[in-house]
Amino acid sequence: MVLAIAGCSGGTGSSVTGMPLAAPLATSEARATPIRHIVFVIQENRSFNNLFMGFPGATTQRYGYDEYGDTIALQPIGLVTDWDLAHDAIGFFAACNGSGKLPGTDCKMNGWNGELATRGHPANPAYAYVPRSEIRPYWTIAREYVLADQTFASNLDGSFVAHQYAVAAFASRAVNYPLSAWGCEGGPKDTVATLTEQRVVGPSVPACFRNPTIAGEADSAGVTWRFYAGAIGGDGGFWSSYQADRNIYTGPDWKADVISPQSAFLTDVAKGKLADVTWIAPTFEASDHAVLNHGEGPSWVASVVNAVGTSSFWKSTAIFVIWDDWGGWFDPVPPIHEDYDGLGFRVPLLIVSPYAKQGYVSHVQYETSSVLRFIEDNFGLPPLAKSDTRANDPATDAFDYAQKPRAFKRIPGDKPAAYWMQLERSSWVRGRPAHILGDD
Repeated sequence: MVLAIAGCSGGTGSSVTGMPLAAPLATSEARATPIRHIVFVIQENRSFNNLFMGFPGATTQRYGYDEYGDTIALQPIGLVTDWDLAHDAIGFFAACNGSGKLPGTDCKMNGWNGELATRGHPANPAYAYVPRSEIRPYWTIAREYVLADQTFASNLDGSFVAHQYAVAAFASRAVNYPLSAWGCEGGPKDTVATLTEQRVVGPSVPACFRNPTIAGEADSAGVTWRFYAGAIGGDGGFWSSYQADRNIYTGPDWKADVISPQSAFLTDVAKGKLADVTWIAPTFEASDHAVLNHGEGPSWVASVVNAVGTSSFWKSTAIFVIWDDWGGWFDPVPPIHEDYDGLGFRVPLLIVSPYAKQGYVSHVQYETSSVLRFIEDNFGLPPLAKSDTRANDPATDAFDYAQKPRAFKRIPGDKPAAYWMQLERSSWVRGRPAHILGDD
């Protein structure tokens, strides 16, 4: 169970497992759908129970257990903290406290007291929920559209691997975090550890992959795409997924379709520009990541949703908001063991569309790659890897394409594009933070 995983970074993208480095040749036939635009909003580091504890119709719990059998009542802890919880593979195995043959399987879900935390944390820091008053936009979206309460991270560790699953459904077996840079800019000596089938550390590989991605398939199929994120070394820049994809990073797409800063999405939509497939990663302040955030995450997500909802694109768009990993926060639902690095702990998934069911809590098992599966099925793109092949497509359960598209209702709590632009210019933290657990 002891995993000595020091994040080493990466580069070639050769598959350690023998997974194919090219997508299957066969493509699926695009289904009949009113959806012409898909917006994939990635938020940071919260478990489902941490944000939606007590939501009507959802599976949540107001207490947990520790490894000694004691009952721990969850405490309200605000969205902004000056301490962080471990959310790497070691943190996952500790919290799971599994009894299976492999680490992190048959989880007893009572080891949250074994997760590390930085200085200044209260007692039992993982056993917490965010007060509803601080995250009203999330609850408003959930009440108006779809909240999926059985969504799990496709990977068991943190943000570096999670952001590869958000574009490739695979990360060349990488686990935890690169040694320094989060992508191809680090060069061949910047490596990342891998995870074997036995869930122990394997050989390190460069953090610059050649795995097939949605972007690569979209380019081949004539489907437009954009990824909005901070510049490398800038505000939230290490969440820019395609910096670890050699084909994109060294090709014309890097300048044409990877867009900084994040607020450009709001101004682009206002100008009538929206790609067929869009990813949006947050700034530090607009993330929900402990230590890094300013509590701006709910307002940021409301601003993104409102930008689309009040535009000409509303009737042809599906918006998915997902949290990339659990961030170390307690959740009572054991993850399903699908393969060597998944599934991870439960995370929130919000689905917004004029065709999304109204006020619906979905209990279907989804994962990060379910959003990719939706994109693939919607545009007739082939699967990328095992994760998106197995993942359930939300189209069947969360959408009703036969219904008349609903008029958009503005989500309270948003802020104008000018506010986010100013926040990006006056960012309180620059570059890659060095005082958080799990993403450093």
